[in-house]
Amino acid sequence: MKVFVIDLSICNGCYSCQIACKDEHVSNDWTPYAKPQPDTGQFWVKILEEVRGTVPKVRVAYRPHLCMHCDEAPCIPACRRNAIYKREDGIVIIDPEKCAGHRNCIDACPYGVIYFNEDLNIAQKCTSCAHLLDNGWSKPRCADVCPTEAIKFGEESEFTDLIAGGAEVISPELGLKPRVYYLNIMKRFVAGTVYDPEQKEVVIGAICTLTDTKSGEKSTVSTDNFGDFWFRGLPEDSGYDLKIERDGRVKTFHDIRTKKDVNLGDIPLT
Repeated sequence: MKVFVIDLSICNGCYSCQIACKDEHVSNDWTPYAKPQPDTGQFWVKILEEVRGTVPKVRVAYRPHLCMHCDEAPCIPACRRNAIYKREDGIVIIDPEKCAGHRNCIDACPYGVIYFNEDLNIAQKCTSCAHLLDNGWSKPRCADVCPTEAIKFGEESEFTDLIAGGAEVISPELGLKPRVYYLNIMKRFVAGTVYDPEQKEVVIGAICTLTDTKSGEKSTVSTDNFGDFWFRGLPEDSGYDLKIERDGRVKTFHDIRTKKDVNLGDIPLT
């Protein structure tokens, strides 16, 4: 069974995958896999960009977004014409010759990756470049052109260790069993800059301890040469207490909530 494994820590938002997909499918008829993709309005693989935090504690995350080729794909039973099927290798295909433009599949897909072609009156989406895979290629165009090799594609057995090492799927609570796995999805962070108001200098080496108010679990980091500290990889909407110490001086924060990324700004240590 084929899977995508996408490492977001090395995706730099170059859009090569998105452009290659257009190059492969716009104006090209790959029936019975897919009719031509329109040159505008459809992105069978699309780079989602998310800016996190507030200035100057800002992080930008990129995520290639495509058909998840779910094992329990809701688009398949939603189709009135039985035009959508899952291949033995796990790839979900919309048969362009059977599709009659009812659009039920578009409404059924929670990931928003099925598009409607008004000119052809058919639904369309990523095919994992199945027309290439069936003719000797080992990977779709998006994975083939990725300059950082952030997008990997192949047999699930090839990526067992990667998947077991912390890969996640989007919206697992839906129970659709997507076959697109992501590594290093950006979580919440708590950050700030510690400074000495008397010396008018940043404080280097301050010990910062973040305590989960529910579990009591502690994480500790030190401020760097710019007086900055970062706690990354925090779960969404959790509560924390923060204690900052250096040379007998202490600063505390209580009930920090990670509903969003938290920039505590410039923190005077007096």
